[in-house]
Amino acid sequence: SAAGMVQQEPAGAPGVAAAGAAAATTATAGAEVRLSRRRWAVVLLFSSYSLCNAFQWIQYSSINNVFVRFYGVSTFAIDWLSMSYMLTYIPLLFPVAWLLDRRGLRFIALAGSALNALGAWVKLGSLKPHLFPITVLGQVICSLAQVFILGMPSRIASVWFGSREVSTACSIAVFGNQLGIAVGFLVPPVLVPNVEDVEKLAYHISIMFFMTAGVATALFILVIIVFKEKPPHPPSRAQALIQSRPTEEYSYMQSILSLLRNANFLLLMVTYGLNAGCFYALSTLLNRMVIHHYPGEEVNAGRIGLTIILSGMVGALLSGIWLDRTKTYKQITLVVYIMSLVGMIAYAFTLSLGHIWVVFVTAGMLGFFMTGYLPLGFEFAAELTYPESEGTSSGLLNVSAQIFGIAFTISQGQIMDCFGTKAGNLFLCSFLFLGTVMTAFIRADLRRQQANLDNEQT
Repeated sequence: SAAGMVQQEPAGAPGVAAAGAAAATTATAGAEVRLSRRRWAVVLLFSSYSLCNAFQWIQYSSINNVFVRFYGVSTFAIDWLSMSYMLTYIPLLFPVAWLLDRRGLRFIALAGSALNALGAWVKLGSLKPHLFPITVLGQVICSLAQVFILGMPSRIASVWFGSREVSTACSIAVFGNQLGIAVGFLVPPVLVPNVEDVEKLAYHISIMFFMTAGVATALFILVIIVFKEKPPHPPSRAQALIQSRPTEEYSYMQSILSLLRNANFLLLMVTYGLNAGCFYALSTLLNRMVIHHYPGEEVNAGRIGLTIILSGMVGALLSGIWLDRTKTYKQITLVVYIMSLVGMIAYAFTLSLGHIWVVFVTAGMLGFFMTGYLPLGFEFAAELTYPESEGTSSGLLNVSAQIFGIAFTISQGQIMDCFGTKAGNLFLCSFLFLGTVMTAFIRADLRRQQANLDNEQT
């Protein structure tokens, strides 16, 4: 029934007009696939405000001991400033993923960057020791922004990028978040030295908060100007197929249910959660671990965090490029997982040796694989679950990561207080081992690849 043949649209006309479900495949044949120049600006801008939001996540934990003294609260209270990001994500993921499908990329980008700037300005009202609740409020607003950010990378990559660059684009989008955590480890110990005088301390903290608010506001303005919903033409056959589907066919609940019936995806969801949860716990508690073994080394604790993230970004980029070349999703995911476990064991046993340079080396190795795994998981999920929305699949992965992140952060913190840092790190090792075994059971059912291949053949 080729009744709904689509006329070639004039250049610049948005989207693909399909005249009914039966004509969907015919529609893709008529849709012009073309890459837009704007795609790099979109992904870099997203990466930038994601960076700013991630910086706000870790800026308290990376100088945990300084904020404990300034606000006169417990280390656990400061840990909660970081865990609030994980906590708000869990209930809000589904409403936001639903909004992403209903209102589109531009709306979500505006909401995320606006909340990020608002939270940064609220924190400026918390520059007195008794104003801890205001800082909590600012952090909660930033954590709301994060819900509008985390599920976007694979969607931006799919909507704006061709099939040969989609994994690389996803890596760049995830990159921003990682780089933000890196800056969050590096900058606060430098801007806010551990001085005795509370007035001086407040002044140093205000500089950090003002800079963050300025950057967040500038990025929000750029999003208003630069960020578009989608390119004039679909960038790949798989994307043209999705755009030609009538919207009535798509039900959000159906999408979630079909994902939860997909056994390979469920396995990936748990293994991704275990790996990312370990990473969140490690990042949140890093300052405490390093200061425990190397007192007075706040700045180096930040640099070790930076090393974990930077080597992880190299790992993420290399794995993204490797995926675009080879499409060996299952194999590389398994290898990276095994190496994350090896890195975690090495870190656990070398932390207490008394040589801080050894910690830099093992932390770098751990980061290369553990952080390098994050975009891999997103892309593997998009393959296993095509043609379901990438926002939904990566959202479910993130929920799993946040749940394990909270559980691991609290448990490891308690274990460290009672039995020391090595016991806390071995606790994480045991879960990475479990994740490695489970990853071996995921079947590489690459549906998105199949769709692109089938289309090329037709």
